[in-house]
This record gives sequence, C-alpha cells and structure tokens, in this order.
Amino acid sequence: MNKSSSSKSKKTKYIFITGGVLSSLGKGIASASLGILLKSRGYSVTIQKLDPYINVDPGTMNPLQHGEVYVTDDGAETDLDLGHYERFLDVSMTRNNNSTTGQIYFDVITKERKGHYLGKTVQVIPHITDEIKRRMTSFDKHYDFVLIEIGGTVGDIESQPYLESARQLALEKGRRNCLNIHLTYVPFIRAAGELKTKPTQHSVKELMEFGIVPDILLCRTEHKLSKDMRAKIGLFCNVNEDSVIEAGDVETIYEVPNAFAKRGLDSIVLKKLGMKEHELNLETWTKFTSRVKNPKYSINIGIVGKYIAYQDSYKSITEAFIHAGAINNCKVKVQWLDSELITKENVADSLKGLDGVLVAPGFGSRGIEGKITAVQYVRENNIPFFGICLGMQCAVIEFARNKCGIHEANSAEFKKNRYTVIDLMPDQRNVTDKGGTMRLGAYPCILDKKSKAFAAYESELIYERHRHRYEVNNNFRDTLQENGLVLSGLSPDKRLVEIVELPDHPWFVGVQFHPEYKSRAVSGHPLFAAFVKAALKHYRAVHDTSTEEVTE
Repeated sequence: MNKSSSSKSKKTKYIFITGGVLSSLGKGIASASLGILLKSRGYSVTIQKLDPYINVDPGTMNPLQHGEVYVTDDGAETDLDLGHYERFLDVSMTRNNNSTTGQIYFDVITKERKGHYLGKTVQVIPHITDEIKRRMTSFDKHYDFVLIEIGGTVGDIESQPYLESARQLALEKGRRNCLNIHLTYVPFIRAAGELKTKPTQHSVKELMEFGIVPDILLCRTEHKLSKDMRAKIGLFCNVNEDSVIEAGDVETIYEVPNAFAKRGLDSIVLKKLGMKEHELNLETWTKFTSRVKNPKYSINIGIVGKYIAYQDSYKSITEAFIHAGAINNCKVKVQWLDSELITKENVADSLKGLDGVLVAPGFGSRGIEGKITAVQYVRENNIPFFGICLGMQCAVIEFARNKCGIHEANSAEFKKNRYTVIDLMPDQRNVTDKGGTMRLGAYPCILDKKSKAFAAYESELIYERHRHRYEVNNNFRDTLQENGLVLSGLSPDKRLVEIVELPDHPWFVGVQFHPEYKSRAVSGHPLFAAFVKAALKHYRAVHDTSTEEVTE
C-alpha cells in the first residue's frame, strides 16, 4: 500500500505539463516518467491528457495522421499517450484521464440546449473553462498527485482555454498545491557550434503572457547543458537554476525516469509542493531498463500492416515487443511489411529471415489479401504467428479458404456473400449507427486449459480490451473445428470466439482483442512473451544453436 494511501481523503497536488517551441518533444514520456518517480516514492499518482483538437475522440481519426487509438478498460477511445501512462505506472486509466476540446464543447453545448444555463450568454470564460476545471479536478482527493499534460504547443490558439483553466485552478487551489513544468527545446546550431536558448526564452515569455510562470523547465537537447547555460536560461526565464533540468536524448524511453531521477526532478517537485521525500526505489525499473539495453539474443519479427507509413499507428504493439524482449532477454528487431505490397509471388521473399510474424489490426478492405497471403505462408512454413483483431480474422478467412475448402470465404466487412466466416452478430445487423456496433473496452474470456493461450496466461479467466465490430460467424464454427482450428478462447456464454489456435503448429495464435493495450513495462503481457519465446526458439532452431531456456 502507498505510504500516503491510508487516509480516506487526500490533499491532491496538481502538476501541469506544457510544451513549447515545437511539437513531439515528448510531454507524454516526461509526464509518465515523473509519474513513476513519484509512485516509486510511495505516492499515488494519475495522469490526465487534455487534447486541443475538436474531434470528440480519436476513434474516427486517421491512424496515419494521429497514430494509434488507445482503448481503456471502460471502453474509452483515447490518445496514445495514455498508453505511455499505463505502461510506466502499471495502472489502468479511464475515460476521465483523457479529454478533447470536442468533448468539452459538446458537453457545454448539450447543457445549453437543455436550458442548464438559464438563458445566460454561454462563453469560453467561464463556461468552457469551468468544464475544463471540472474535468481537471475529477480525481481530487483520490490521488496524492494529478499530473495534467496539456496537448499542443504554447502559442497555439486551440490550447489557450486549457492554459487559462490551469491558471485559474492554481489560483483557486493555492500556489502550494499546484506546480507548472514547461518542456522546451534548446537547439544546437551546427554552423555556430553552440546551443541557443532564445527559443526557450520566447516560449516561456509566451507562457507567462497567459499568467503562468513555470516552476521547472525541462530542456530537450541533443547536447549537454553546461552550468553556465542553465544559469542563463534560469535568469532570462525567471526560474531557479537548479530547476532548469536537462532532458537529453536517451537510448530508450525507459531510461528517462532514471535520467530525471539523476537530475533530481522528483526531489525538486516534492520540495516545491511541500511533500515528504520518501525513499526512491527504482531497483526493479533499472533492472528492466538494463535488459532492454543489453539483451543476450536478437530476433527478427515482421509486422504486417497497412498503416506502416506512420509507425505510431502500432505504438502499443512495438512497446509490447520491447517488454516481451526484455522478459526473454532478447532484442526484437521489427521489420515493417506493407500488406498492400505482399502477393503470392513475393511472399516468400517478403517474409524471408523472419523468426515470427504478427498480422496487425486495422479497418477496411485495403491490404487484406496481402495479410491473408502472409498468414497462409507462415501457417504452411511453421513460422510463429500472432494475429491481433483483424489479423485474427484474416487467419480465420485463410484457414476457411485453404483448409476447409470454402474458397470464397471472406468477411462481411469486405465482401458480403454466403461465405462470410467473419460477420456482424445477428443483433448488430439492424443498428444504423456504426458506433453502436463497436465492441469497446474490457470483456471476459474463458480459456481452454489445453491451449497455448492458457499456458501463457496460467489462468482460465482473463479480461482483455476490444476495439472492433465484426466477429467469427458461428454458422461456420463446426466446419472450422472439424478441419483442425481450435477455438481456444470463448466469451463466458460461448457466443463469441475470442482466440483461435492451431495445435500442430509451433505457435499459431489469433486473438479478437488487443493484448498490446495491457502490456506493461517490467511485467509485459503473457501472449507477447510467449510469442517472442516461440520466435526465439525458431531462430535458434534455424541457426542450429542451443535450445536451452532463455527466459528468466
């Protein structure tokens, strides 16, 4: 139990994380890293992400533009930064951990339509900012620390209501209970041969125009900041020199907590907020990071997908491979394979040298035949296979076509005919709102005790997160099973197929859910760990190396 969790009502401290100069500096990683440091000192922590875009949620946004849609246990479609929070903190987030401008305006406008404001003029201040603050304080008294990451870059017009809300909340809660951390960029000008602080100065100046004075500056840089440089930044930005913290590039994002701890970030935060400095224990985390950086083995795994032009589309999958690799003491080298380019003629060359193949999730018909072709190749050539969501559905289609003789087998999502082995369930077919047919969030699954899935989980009942619309068509269950496909995971009422396997294959598992969402740093995920272990075994068999166990 956390040292501070015994009291029923906590005095919550709020930490706002903003970004300046340019986007993609890593506010999400910085927030998650500070979170794990505070948690490792015995405090309870949660993190919120406030996204300035007007979309109600990222569920309908293009993965090639926005990246992965992350799904929580309660079925919220959220920003991918929530994945970082969960992986670092090893906690489950909820829909209260992510808000968008679209959601906020939607709620305010809905209230206005219902007469909630009694005819008053509805304005950004106070109505929008009040709604933002209501969301910011939704965890009040439940956690010691609430970290609030404000999306976008200071100066963006769409972020202004969030900055104003942060200013107001600090005034209401008191300066001793709120702290502002600003993540900025200190570029190195190669021609001049020196770092330049002017972008940081301008960013802080712009932040201060909103009435927010940063307490701590995290300075992203590719070169070490000298003491003189930190003193200069502190002087011009009105920040104590010891609160100007270098945030240099690291080999892996999982090194960031240790790097921040070395520079005393968590200690500075606790002092500024008047909190006790309980002992920091990062021993387990440090061991994990060491395994990530210094693996004994190396394997190649192909990810077959159609959003590979923007690899953040599969962010949780690639992170899950890092976790599983550390568990198996090996580095997973990912080879990205565009499913649109895979054909029966080139599949052997495309998958050459791979120790395992993961067929990725997605929506729509584009690139489907390439995925099905890849599944057939790995099935027939005994290469470890892992299918996730649409990847599992492609495996069922491939098996129906090539093992069951249903040559026109397909999914109703792509081609409606009499042989849709993947289809909407009967009670979904009359729903006109597509969102109403989505299965979102955590659902239970019962495992066959003789299955590879059960061997991985070591549990008969599991809960995994879903984000899909179509299911295995129960009209074809008998045919699939008679030809050797094992339905190793079913919903408790046995109505929905959750996992399929081939028992006579080294490792062939397809899952309807998204296990990558529940993979955590240090502990990983059972299925990813088992898949990587099978791929490592394949590698050692091909290269005629020792078959001793490598998992520790």
